Amino acid sequence: MTFREALIEQRWDDHRLYHHNRINQSLHLVSALSFIAAYALLLVEPAAAVLLAWLIAMPSRQLGHFFFEPHTYDDANQMTHDEKEQVKVGYNLQRKIVLLSIWILSPLVLLFDPTLGGWLQRPADWRAVANAVSVIWLVVGIGAVLVRTVHLFYLRDMQTGLVWATKILTDPFHDVKLYHKAPLYVVRGELFDPIVSEEPA
Repeated sequence: MTFREALIEQRWDDHRLYHHNRINQSLHLVSALSFIAAYALLLVEPAAAVLLAWLIAMPSRQLGHFFFEPHTYDDANQMTHDEKEQVKVGYNLQRKIVLLSIWILSPLVLLFDPTLGGWLQRPADWRAVANAVSVIWLVVGIGAVLVRTVHLFYLRDMQTGLVWATKILTDPFHDVKLYHKAPLYVVRGELFDPIVSEEPA
């Protein structure tokens, strides 16, 4: 399988297995637009970019998976939830719980070491605290991608890990393409996507 074919397969598996609900798709659209804005902000205001990514983009991306997608038998794919979790290349729900717990708890390190081992100046006001938190969350975000990518090198192969990392970094742009009409479907009361049986081109 070529790199492009593997990327298409990972994207298709992610879509068909975890994005049935139009509310979830709409939340992914909010997340995608927020991540794209964060990418742009990263060049001019890194702290604001990281805070936008972790406080808006990431929660909106995950809420739908936990609260709107079914965790029972999937009739469309004829798979149990556990079977779908085995197919998931990246962060399945269990791994997401671990990652989100690290995200929420990581700023507590500032209570014990406000300078992060001398890397930062001691925060003097709330802006400095927000900047310190953004540094921690940037490390968590980069670490989450790198750790899972390298983990996939050993679990599967190098291409799978690199494809997954590429997918994660480009998901915001792909999600806008896939889910830009999702809010309209929600307004119409069409809450579930009739997932097609064949992989899109």
